[in-house]
Amino acid sequence: MMGIGFPELMIILVIIMIIFGAGKLPEIGSAFGRSIKNFKTSMKEAQDEEEGAQVEEGQQAAIEEGKEGESEENLTDEEKEALARKKAQEEGDAKDLAMKEKADSFTASLPRKGSYDFSADQEKS
Repeated sequence: MMGIGFPELMIILVIIMIIFGAGKLPEIGSAFGRSIKNFKTSMKEAQDEEEGAQVEEGQQAAIEEGKEGESEENLTDEEKEALARKKAQEEGDAKDLAMKEKADSFTASLPRKGSYDFSADQEKS
């Protein structure tokens, strides 16, 4: 009953051109394309995380059964990739923590705001 055909699309396009102007249409189109691309990548990431969680559950079940040594040999490619991603994430988190601690120690060594005494510095000169 309410089908959108070619004439309706042309009317919508003309209204959009009137509202935004012909110069803004490429920007609007590229922004729309980027938003669709971001949506697709976020959906893929969510799907990968869900599969990774399922793989981790399977690995934990194998470990609980006492098959820890055998589980790494019998992993599928997806499970191996998920395990590698998990290890890389843990290593990255450890590096992030080390960098944060280093930055915090550097920040702590800096003088506090308002602690600089200009008159004492002038007396030394």
